[in-house]
Amino acid sequence: MAKKQLNIGLVGYGFMGRTHSNAFLQTPRFFDVPYEPVLKAVCARNADRVRSFAGNWGYESIETDWRALVDRKDIDLVDIASPNDTHAEIAVAAARAGKMVMCEKPLGRTAAEAEKIVAAVESARVPNSVWYNYRRVPAVVLLKHLVDEGRFGRIFHYRAQFLQDWTISKELPQGGEGLWRLDVAVAGSGVTGDLLAHCIDTALWLNGALSDVTAMTETFIKERKHNLTGRIEPVGIDDASAFLGRFQNGSLALFEATRYARGHKALYTLEINGEHASARWDLHDLHRLQWFDHRDDSQLRGWRSVHVTDSDHPYMKHWWVPGLQIGYEHTFIHHFADFLDAAARGTSPAPTFRDGLATDYVTDAVLKSARSGRWEAVGVAQQAGAL
Repeated sequence: MAKKQLNIGLVGYGFMGRTHSNAFLQTPRFFDVPYEPVLKAVCARNADRVRSFAGNWGYESIETDWRALVDRKDIDLVDIASPNDTHAEIAVAAARAGKMVMCEKPLGRTAAEAEKIVAAVESARVPNSVWYNYRRVPAVVLLKHLVDEGRFGRIFHYRAQFLQDWTISKELPQGGEGLWRLDVAVAGSGVTGDLLAHCIDTALWLNGALSDVTAMTETFIKERKHNLTGRIEPVGIDDASAFLGRFQNGSLALFEATRYARGHKALYTLEINGEHASARWDLHDLHRLQWFDHRDDSQLRGWRSVHVTDSDHPYMKHWWVPGLQIGYEHTFIHHFADFLDAAARGTSPAPTFRDGLATDYVTDAVLKSARSGRWEAVGVAQQAGAL
């Protein structure tokens, strides 16, 4: 029997637009999902470039105004892969139009912005999800299972780093296409909302809520030429951000993100230390989970490297034979498969927009602490009828 079609309208054709489009195409080829995804329309301001993108990925039509896309009756899902300053307006309008909504991270530039988005999707009761893709790395999902099974016992420490080096040159401008992440008006913040947001989302999923934080940030290059104005302007984003925190379960947090770690392109690592066991994971070796269990026989006790490729590992039965690994792009396919399954049931897969708001409360507290020099409490959302 033919499956119901799900017509997708994508906003944005950059790096994330490509990853999402690949997921839309590949998901039904590897997962038995309840919908047939249709790449109905893609929207961006540059007509020539968006037309080229549509031709390459197989989108049936283009728009140059996101409002026209949202207003279309033949669009079921609006996927937001555009810069951060567009997320709230598009997401709220899409929800009010009754569309399913997916959105790149961070959900909002601030928690206040994200609250408006959450209110809109929960009022409209439309399926929604934020593309925090590292939740769907099989090794990280396996780690989640081990935490939930109580294998660690009491957890004492959670630490994470996300290190890059692409903004070190003082000649690099800010603003405009490709460099909007350096423009505070568009991005909202620097590495805190970009890199640390990933670390925080994973941590909240694995280890529960953070209660309070103390942070420091630094902007190493204070002025840069702005691509849109041609003038030398102050830099408002944080180039580096680090914070200590306390989880509600009593464990301690240590987080760091920077774009000034020469030699590191995308080094995301996390480690959990518990009463009985420890585990660590590295994005550069994303198919492996490092595991230590103190309950092992003392003569054989030590760190082991678990190659997460067997069919009984999370998601892996959908891919290749054991021993053959998958990569970054597959995490988006996993996420979209889970989204389609949830949407067919009238629900939303984690991380929902409310989950994305929880991360934005933490990043707000981090930035506030960096300004105040004090410990700051993490905000808590008022509960509502989450879908």
